[in-house]
Amino acid sequence: MLAPARTSSELISRLNRDMVEFLHTPEMQALLRAQGAEPAPGTPAQFAAFIKSETVKLKKVIESAGIKPE
Repeated sequence: MLAPARTSSELISRLNRDMVEFLHTPEMQALLRAQGAEPAPGTPAQFAAFIKSETVKLKKVIESAGIKPE
């Protein structure tokens, strides 16, 4: 789940808490697994680190492939 950059830390914490609780329900676990997804709830800091690492990785792929915006 993403939110605008200036979203308050209090709201981010509440959304994260609610989303983690939701992802742990048996119904949601079953639905996600039926679609081939693996629920992986975590903290906002963990998600930010994941986004940062993926951005760095994909930037290298884009540059090495010579991909340009059209």
